[in-house]
This record gives sequence, C-alpha cells and structure tokens, in this order.
Amino acid sequence: METTNFSFLKKHEPLFFQLAVTAEKAFSSDPNTTLLKLRQLGEALAQDVACRIGLEVGERPTQHELLYQINRKLGLDPVVRELFHALRLAGNNAAHQFHTTHGEAISALKVARKLALWHCQAFSSKCVDLKPGPFTIPDDPSANLSKVQNEIQLLKSQLQATNQQLEGNRELLLLQQAEAAEYEKLAQKMQEERNVYEQLALEAEAELVKVKNEFKAKLKQARETKDDAEIQSKIKQVTQKIRKATSKLRLSEEETRIIIDNQLRDRGWEVDTTTLDYRKGARPEKGCNKAIAEWPCYNPQTKKNTRADYVLFIGLQPVATIESKKFGNDVMDDLRQAEEYSRDLTKVTVIPDNVIQYTTAEASPEYNAANPVYRTPFAFSANGREFQHQLQTKSGIWFRDLRKSTNKSRPLMAWPTPEELLDSLDTKQTQPDLLASEPMAYLGLRPFQEKAVKAVEGAITKGQREILIAMATGTGKTRTTIGLMYRLLKARLFNRILFLVDRNTLGTQAQDGFKDMRLERNKSFAEIYDVKELQDQALDTKTKVQVATVQAMVSRVFKADKPIPIRQYDCIVVDEAHRGYTLDKDMTEGEMELRNFNDYVSAYRRVLDYFDTVRIGLTATPAAHTVDIFGHPVFTYSYREAVIDGWLVDYEPPYTLQTRLNMEGIHFESGEKVTLVNTLGEIRTEELPDELDFDVDDFNQRVLNKNFNK
Repeated sequence: METTNFSFLKKHEPLFFQLAVTAEKAFSSDPNTTLLKLRQLGEALAQDVACRIGLEVGERPTQHELLYQINRKLGLDPVVRELFHALRLAGNNAAHQFHTTHGEAISALKVARKLALWHCQAFSSKCVDLKPGPFTIPDDPSANLSKVQNEIQLLKSQLQATNQQLEGNRELLLLQQAEAAEYEKLAQKMQEERNVYEQLALEAEAELVKVKNEFKAKLKQARETKDDAEIQSKIKQVTQKIRKATSKLRLSEEETRIIIDNQLRDRGWEVDTTTLDYRKGARPEKGCNKAIAEWPCYNPQTKKNTRADYVLFIGLQPVATIESKKFGNDVMDDLRQAEEYSRDLTKVTVIPDNVIQYTTAEASPEYNAANPVYRTPFAFSANGREFQHQLQTKSGIWFRDLRKSTNKSRPLMAWPTPEELLDSLDTKQTQPDLLASEPMAYLGLRPFQEKAVKAVEGAITKGQREILIAMATGTGKTRTTIGLMYRLLKARLFNRILFLVDRNTLGTQAQDGFKDMRLERNKSFAEIYDVKELQDQALDTKTKVQVATVQAMVSRVFKADKPIPIRQYDCIVVDEAHRGYTLDKDMTEGEMELRNFNDYVSAYRRVLDYFDTVRIGLTATPAAHTVDIFGHPVFTYSYREAVIDGWLVDYEPPYTLQTRLNMEGIHFESGEKVTLVNTLGEIRTEELPDELDFDVDDFNQRVLNKNFNK
C-alpha cells in the first residue's frame, strides 16, 4: 500500500505507525488481522497515556480495566472513551469469532484513525494544527460479492412478500451461482494478497520487534516516577493537553452508527448498518437476533414514507425501534421519533411455513394488544454517548416501554440483550395481585414494620422505581427488609435481588439475618431461597439474592471485559443508603481504591445507574445525595415516634463539661519559647516571632496539651 491514512503517526510514535500500517496492509487479504492489529494499537495508545500520568496498574491489566483507571485519573471525554472501547470490542469480536467482514474492518480503521489523531494532537507538537483530510477508503475485494448477496437478499424478500416459492426460482438460482463464483474469486484474490502480505510481514517483523522493544523501554522509564508532586503535575499537564485535543474531536452520524453497532454487537445483536440494511434485502430470520437498519415506515394520515434507523428483531418478531443521532445530540427528545417509527412500522405477518409478509395493514401484533397504537413493545434513542447525570438528556440510551401509555421514558447505561427483552415480554412473570392476598403474620413484624412493607409494595405496584424508607436506628430495618424481599420474591414481582452494602461487616450482618430470621414452616430465608454471599461472585439460575459491597460491584461492572446484563437484577436494596465510604480492613476486590466520600458516592451512583432496575434505599438519616438518588421517603418512622410507641428507650440529657482552656483557648506571647514537632517526628525548640492563639478546635491538631486530655 503506497498511501496510508496514518502517515501523521510516523513522526509521533513509530510503534503506533507500524501497527496502523500493518492493519491497513492486512485489510484486503485478512480483515480479521486488521481488527486484531487495531486492538493492539488501541492498547498501545492507552498504555502510553497511563505512563504519562504515572499510573500504576497490576501485571498485564485488561484494556477495559486500564481504561477505567485512566478515566478515574483524567476524566476522559465520553467521545474518547467510546472510540477506545469501539476498537476493543471490534478486536474482541475478531479474536473470538475468527471471521470478520471487510465492512467491519473499514469501520474499525475509521475509528482507529480518529483516535490516533486525537492522541497525536494531544501529545505531539507536530500534530496540533494537523488537518489530515478525509479518510481514504481502501479497495474492498468483497464489493462484488456483497453486491450479489444484497441482490439475493432482496429477491428472496420480494418472493416471500408475494408468497412465491424460493426453491426452483430461475433468477434466484442464477444469482446463487454468481455468488458461488464471486466467493471463489474472492478466496483466490485474498490468498494471492495473503502470500504477498505474509512475505512483507516477515520482512517487517524484525523492525516491528525493535520498535516494540523501544516503546516498552520508554514505558518502563516513564513508570519509574514515584514522587507524588511530580505525578500530580504530570496529571494536570496531560489533562490540559487532552482537553485541548478533545475540543477538536467531532463524530459524524456515520461514525456514531459505528459506535452504536459495536455496542449492540457486544450485547448479542447481529448488526452492521452498512450491510444489514432493509434496502439491501436484509430481513429477520428464525433463530437470529438482528438489528436491521433503514426499515420502512408509513404514516397513513400524512401519507409520508420514513425509515427507522434500526429495528430490533428476535427471530421474526420486531421488539423495538431505534432512533440514532449524531454524537452529542439530544437523545431524550429523539425518543419521540422512535415511538413514531413504532407507530408507523410496516406490519410483519408470519404466514404458513414461517414465510414473512410485509404490509402496511392497520392491525397490530398480538403481543402489543395492550397499547395497539404501537407495533413494537419498546422504543430506544441513542447517540453513542455513555450516560452522564450532568448531561442526561444528551447521553445514555433512552428507553420507553410502549405497552402502557403511563410508562415513562428513562435512560439506560447499556443496551439490553435479546434475552432480556424477551424476558420483559413475558408478562406472566409478575403477579402483583398475590401481594394483596399474601398474609403477613408469619413474618413476625411489628405494626410500623408492616406499614413500611406495605408502603414499599404500594409504590412498586404504582410503577415507582426509586423508593426510600427512613427508619430510626434500632427499629429493625434489616428484619423489615428481609420480610419485604421474601414477599416480593414469593409474589414473583422480582426474580433476583441485589442486596448492596458499603462494607463487609454490614454484608455479614445481612447474611446472618437471612440465615436466622424464621419465615414460613419455621424455615429461614436462606433455606427457602438461594442466597449468594459476599465471597460468591458467580450466579446461577436458582440465585434469588446476592449480597455484595458497592466497591466489589464497581470491579465486576466497570472493570470486567465481559459485560454484566443491565437486567441481571430486578431490584437493588441498598442498606444504610446515606453512608459514604468507611475504611474496612477486610475489604477485597480492589475496594480500597475508593478512598474518599466523593469517590464512593460517584461509584455508588454509577453502579445503581448501570442496572435497569427498581432501587430501594434503607436509611435512618436521609442525606442530600440519598434523596437525590431514591427520592423522598415513602415511609418514615422517626426516633421520637419509636420512643413514644415504646420500641426504643430515650437517651439521658447530655452533660457538658467546661474548662478554662475550653473557654479561653491557649495563648503564647511573642518571644516565648515553644517545642515544635515536624512531620518526621523531629523535635526542636524555637522562639516565637509573634503572638499565637489556639482555640479548642486546634487542640491535638496544631497544639498538644496533655493536661487538657486528662
């Protein structure tokens, strides 16, 4: 290849240039190798950024974990994070499936160029004002094959729509023969080019090894910085450079679609907006979970034709419409467009022998009979940007269940899998009527505890998703919660609950409660339902409750390569929901990294936001951030009420002890000799140049006084 889309990298960093050019050269003969090399490029870029800020990571961290750590230090813009993750996901797909289309490889090359240019503009003076021009699309050897395959798909859909037999159709037979011939030509051409590429790669291998070793040496040298002040200075400098480079970064709608494709593919959907397109003959199939682009819609009132950006199909069943917008556009308002697509979607009818017929008939699918205005049960809108509270209308994946007109839209942090959407269609799972008839006497709850349970159940049945209970310390929140969880599971309102705590000691207390509290037939909760404890990470189909710390869930959700389903839990119960981070010597799974309140609250909220679930918070003293997450309490039982009702014993009035030092403080005259202790514990005597005063708040912090302690 004489020209390259990555020439700007040559003077910036030789390894980056070598990896990018190797990926380009492999494109024609082996697009799978292209994606693997581009994943390596993304990893090298991330390692370089990590070393520039003195970031210490474990031995051979995954790319997902490394990006998480970098983001914690630098607060990467969502555009940059998504570009990194797009390369990671594309590379993972190539590594696991061993088959890549040339279209996927072209998309990845576009993303890699965008990311490499960002890195170059951030860290190289040669690239600051660089204007590289448009991306040059390499010659696609599979173009003729793709054209024939599109014609086959289109003809098949036309024959099915008119209820004609596919077998024996002369035109289809000729196209299939042409497809076989194109396959043979492509295989021969790829093999010829692979022979050339392998020879070139062999010749370049020694140079690539040399460049890699030089890069590793630079990384090792950069990691040797141990001085905290120097590291903080580096972080500040890198942050400024990155922000400047990011301000120039813009994604087109086509590039946003590439990111959305990767996100959907990572969640189990078959998707490719360049090839899996209705206009090119793409249609749903039994046993396949497809995201088909540009599906036709027709509004009989306005007599206008439109196209849905994507329609999600589980087998032959359309389950959702998607409106995709350019990165950064408002997605909350765009959800209305997705709802209109659902309303105007051309009807999908399955006729005998599972042949699909497409019409614009008025009738709606049976599964959406509750709200026949819409032809799919769900609608989504997205712009590829990760959800942020500060920009919530312009980020996240906005979702609405269209089966009830009262259902409200809400943002999700990730796409649901086909299995999760299919589970959502199973309305037989939930039976709220069972709650009304279920007795409570066997729970052995106090009257106010029963009221708390009823208040939460009432909020859930009304569709409330954020719920807070405020009960004074000592009034039995844990017992109340166990009784509530048992009833919700028994009535099948929920299938699996996450019991979230902020430290191991609270988790252990909860585990003991599940084992000790007797319910029906004198059996404990843990004897009736499977409870996974703090040390258990793996879930199985029988698991009904999992106990975990916030810090452990941060590791499992945001650092693992394999994504956790957003609907893995139907409900999250948060014990002591007002708390911040408390140091606990028994913490595991990297939990000690959340060392301050802001870190904790940020991670705590991200975990809750990640799961598309009902949240129930338990607290004695609702803090501002608690109300912000869970809303105002649906039930409150104060300390004073508990004392009046006789459930708690009131405390004695406090004694206040006053001393002269407490009231007057400590005063030193100018010229007075005092003993000073520095941070190393060294002691010296000095004469004060001026007067000094200390009040009681300074005792034992700035001034030591043993008699006051006595």
